[in-house]
Amino acid sequence: MTDAHMKRTFMMTDTPPDDGEGDVGVAVQTKPKTKRPPLYKVLLLNDDYTPMEFVVHVLERFFGMTHAQAFEVMLTVHKKGVAVVGVFSHEIAETKVGQVMDFARRHQHPLQCTMEKE
Repeated sequence: MTDAHMKRTFMMTDTPPDDGEGDVGVAVQTKPKTKRPPLYKVLLLNDDYTPMEFVVHVLERFFGMTHAQAFEVMLTVHKKGVAVVGVFSHEIAETKVGQVMDFARRHQHPLQCTMEKE
């Protein structure tokens, strides 16, 4: 079989010509590895003016804590000056910080909430 004939045969059948060696190829499709987005800690900061009950309410309302959990976290904020109240993707952490800050301002409390990369 001539080279020209092999090329024509290959183009017509879309399969490589048999070279007599019996090699078989396998096509493998690899999945692209997706990288997990970075996470951010949402921090609540202590101040001398925001009532403890208000902090508990914020933790229940915006972070889905039970009353007991919220009370424990509030005490940590009160004693240590700061506490991590959740870990989220950037967009969610940013939203939570904004919600807490807006809610505190509407109720005329100086409560501070920030976020930092984990």
